[in-house]
Amino acid sequence: MAVNKPLSSHDAMELDKDCSIVLELSESDPLFDKKKKLLQDMGFSTKEEIHVKRSSDPNWISTSLKVMLQIERIINSDETELYFAGDEPMDMYGPRNELEALNSILQLVESSLSSACLMQKNVLQEFRDAIVDMMSQSGNKNILETTIVEGYNSDKEIKLLQWGENNGVKTRLEIAYVEGAGRGAIATEDLKVGDTALEIPTSLIIVEELVQADMYHALEKFEGISSETMLLLWSMKERHNGDSQFKIYFDTLPEEFHTGLSFGIDAMMVLDGTLLLDEITAAKEHLRAQYDDLFPALCKDHPDIFPPELYTWELFLWACELWYSNSMKIKFPDGKLRTCLIPIAGFLNHSLDPHVVHYGRVDSATNTLKFRLSRPCNAGQECCLSYGNFSSSHLITFYGFVPQGDNLYDVIPLDIDAAQDDFTEGSSISNWTTHMVRATWLSHNCNIFYYGLPSPFLDSLRRARSPMPHTKDLLPENLKNEIEILEDLRAICDDMMDNLGDADLDDRKNTNWDVKLAIKFKDIQRSIVSSVLTSCYCGLKLVKDELSKCLAEDTPVSKQI
Repeated sequence: MAVNKPLSSHDAMELDKDCSIVLELSESDPLFDKKKKLLQDMGFSTKEEIHVKRSSDPNWISTSLKVMLQIERIINSDETELYFAGDEPMDMYGPRNELEALNSILQLVESSLSSACLMQKNVLQEFRDAIVDMMSQSGNKNILETTIVEGYNSDKEIKLLQWGENNGVKTRLEIAYVEGAGRGAIATEDLKVGDTALEIPTSLIIVEELVQADMYHALEKFEGISSETMLLLWSMKERHNGDSQFKIYFDTLPEEFHTGLSFGIDAMMVLDGTLLLDEITAAKEHLRAQYDDLFPALCKDHPDIFPPELYTWELFLWACELWYSNSMKIKFPDGKLRTCLIPIAGFLNHSLDPHVVHYGRVDSATNTLKFRLSRPCNAGQECCLSYGNFSSSHLITFYGFVPQGDNLYDVIPLDIDAAQDDFTEGSSISNWTTHMVRATWLSHNCNIFYYGLPSPFLDSLRRARSPMPHTKDLLPENLKNEIEILEDLRAICDDMMDNLGDADLDDRKNTNWDVKLAIKFKDIQRSIVSSVLTSCYCGLKLVKDELSKCLAEDTPVSKQI
C-alpha cells in the first residue's frame, strides 16, 4: 500500500515557485490595432502572463485554459474572423482557429516544460495533457464519415508510395478513392495528437533549384519572371521526360484538372450574377496574358529547350492548375520561403476541420517535412489538412471543389459608402473600410441591434443614416433608425437575389462537372442572401414590437369621465 510522504521543505519551495505562460500579441501583426481593441474589450492586454499553479479549485486547469484560449483565438484570428467576432461567443471562430490556438498554447507549455524544475514539470504535464485532451475532444465533435469507393484501381498510387518509401518517405497513410472527394490519404492506424502522419525528405520536394541551367538562362531576359513561373515551365517539359527523377509522380497526375480555370461556357453562364464569374474571368485573362508574353517567343528562340508541342496554351493551363491546386509554401532551414510540389503530400485533401494545421516548415534536424496531427485521426479515416482560410469561390477557382460543412469564409462583400471616423458606442471593432455578410445561421446573437449580422456592417448603415454617434438604448429614435436600416438592407438583398436568378432555371440535369460545381456555388450564394433577408424580417418584427411598447409607455392614459 502506497503511503503519501509529507513534502520536504525543498519540495514545498519548488511547488511554490511561480510557473507562468506568457501570451503576447506581436506588434508586427498587420491586424494589431483591431486585435488589441478586441482584447481590451474582453479585459486583456496585448501581453498576458498566465500563472500555472495548482489550486484548491478542482477546475483550475480548465479555468486557466479557458482564459488562454480566449486570448489565443484572437491572436490567431484573421481579418474575416475579427470582422464577425465583435459580439459573438468565442466559439464562433471555427475549428481551424480552435486548433491553431490550442497548438500555440501547447507549444508554449512544451517550451516551458524543457526548462522547468521537477515540481513545475508535474504541473505543466497535467496542463499539457489537458490541452491534448481538449484537442482530441474537438476532433470528436466534427468527425466526418469516410466512405471508400471499392474497386478503384490505385496501382499508380501504390507505386508512388513504394517509390517514396524507397527514397526515405515515412508514412502511416495509404491512398484511396474517397466518395465526394476523389483521391485522398487514409490513416492505416489510429493516430493521436502529435503523431507524424507523413514525413518527406527535402530531396523529394520539387523546388526552384531543379530548373535546368539552360532553361534558366533562356528565361533570364524576361524581366520580373518569378521562380514559380520557371518551375511551371520546367514541369511542363519534365512531365514528358521518361528519365525524370519524378516520373512516377507525374504519372499519377490527372490528364485534366477540374478547377474553375477550366469552366466551360455553360458553367460560366450559370455563374452570371456572381462575383465568382468575375474572379474566374480575371484569373484566366491574367494567365493568358502571361502565356502570350512567353510564347511563341520562347519556342521560336529556343526550340530545343521549349519544344512548341509541349508549350501550347492548353498544356500551360494544365500546369497552372497543377501548381495552384497542389503546391505548398514551405520555409526551408536557410529561412527562404519556397513554393513547392510535394509528391504524396498532394493527396492530403482540404477540410474545414483539419487534422494537420502546421506543415509549412522543414525540420532542420532531420531535413524533412513533417505532417504532424493537431487532432486524432482513426484508422480508415481520411487524414486532411487545411489549404488556408479560403472562401468557396477561391477553392472552386484554384482547387475545383466546395468543402463539406459550413464555411465561415463564404462571405458576400458589400460596397457601403459611409463615414469611417465615428462608430457606434459599444462596438468592439471600428474603422472597417470594407464590409461583408455571411450566413446568419452561423451567428448566436440575433437580439435587437444585432440580428445575426456583423456589427461593423450595421454600424456603417447607421452612420449612413446619421453621422451622429449611436447608442444601443431602447429609445424610440434609435428603434425608428433600426427600422430604416433594416428596410435598406432588405432592399439591397432583394436586388442581390434578383441578380442571382431563379434556382429552378439552372440546368440541374446537365451532367458536366463544371455546371454542377457552378450550381452548387450559386446555391451557397442564394442561401447566404436568403438568411440575411430572414434576419431582416425577424429583426423588423423585433424592433417594431419594441417600438410599440415604448410608444405605449409614453402615451398618457385618458381620464375616465
